[in-house]
Amino acid sequence: MKISKDQIYNTNQKKITQHHARFDFLANELDASGLQVNELVDKLVAFQVAIPSWALGAGGTRFGRFSYQGEPSSLEQKIEDIGLLHQLTQTAGAVSLHIPWDIPEDTLAIKEKALENRIVFDAVNSNTFQDQKNQAFSYKFGSLCNTNKAVREQAIAHNKEVIKIGNDLGSKSLTVWLADGANFPGQNNFQTALSHTEDSLKEIYKYLPEDWKLFIEYKPYEPNFYSTVIQDWGTSFMLANACGPKAYTLVDLGHHLPNTNIEQIVATLMLKGKLGGFHFNDSKYGDDDVTVGSIKPYSLFLIFNELVYGIENNKQNPYPAWMIDASHNTKDPLEDLMQSLEAIQIAYAKALLVDQTKLKAAQQEHDVVACQEILHAAYNTDVRPLVAQARINAGGAVTPIETYRNLQIRQSLIDIRGKNSVASGL
Repeated sequence: MKISKDQIYNTNQKKITQHHARFDFLANELDASGLQVNELVDKLVAFQVAIPSWALGAGGTRFGRFSYQGEPSSLEQKIEDIGLLHQLTQTAGAVSLHIPWDIPEDTLAIKEKALENRIVFDAVNSNTFQDQKNQAFSYKFGSLCNTNKAVREQAIAHNKEVIKIGNDLGSKSLTVWLADGANFPGQNNFQTALSHTEDSLKEIYKYLPEDWKLFIEYKPYEPNFYSTVIQDWGTSFMLANACGPKAYTLVDLGHHLPNTNIEQIVATLMLKGKLGGFHFNDSKYGDDDVTVGSIKPYSLFLIFNELVYGIENNKQNPYPAWMIDASHNTKDPLEDLMQSLEAIQIAYAKALLVDQTKLKAAQQEHDVVACQEILHAAYNTDVRPLVAQARINAGGAVTPIETYRNLQIRQSLIDIRGKNSVASGL
């Protein structure tokens, strides 16, 4: 299904007068502060976030998964759902495929479906953390790190296959996340496991097309609880440097131990030109992967402050690839993704308001109070009218979730797909 422009326009008219009043009030305040409101809105319009193909169905944990009615049961339907998101928010203009969960059966048809929905293909993701049907060797004891060379070669071959699929679709990057590690002391030799992983990544790197990037993700624990081979940003950074200039670290907000200073990690990687990708979610204890900004919105703002600064000042770092990586166990997946997209835009907008000139001057003077006041002034600004105006300018909805509900889109999807359709993935 699709939402017509008239449907969005008509629903917007019910909110437009109130929106204009709020936007004009904020615009006058920002203008008085010397900020160019139109430039801020244009930056928000340009900011696009990829939706992973596995995020259109209900989430789950290792304890269970509770399906949501009307889920997309094919890659075509997943792209259609992202198209719906993009129509409403004008922020979800890309899809990130996970292989082998979503292997296109007809590459040309999938490309046409994406084009029809104004969706481009972001990074493709390999999977060596699960055994697949008819797989020759098991990944039970690791993939790229495995002591068995045949297992490592199988995992390398899979990554090469993913690159080929992505290249056919027009993607330009590969994300590698490894579950490799150990559950018990003595199970692995740390140095051997790391050396095997580096050698394997180098083989994958050699296969990259000239204009591609390799993103290396890290995670401190889970599914292995004693150790993971790529456990932190430093290990990922080291492996990326070992592979070459087209390899980068990928930061996932949920892949850190509690209270880790993620904004400092972001700043360091951008300074060194090695922040390649970013996965958005939120967490309370560990890799909870819940709705972006639902738990630690101020931390998200501080991270965006470093991202905005890095994009402006660290030209040696490529423009990062943005993606949502969340699990919506009890929510309508589309509504949850809209909430995440809104939170991302809000954090980005607030970071754009930070007066970096004044902040630098305060830092030079060691005026700690002024530094905090400058950040709080930006963070405490209600930027929702800016975000809504960006959506309107691009043809989206003033209030995406309200529009989604008023148009009864979930019920329409259930009518088309049935109550028992299940999406592939976790």
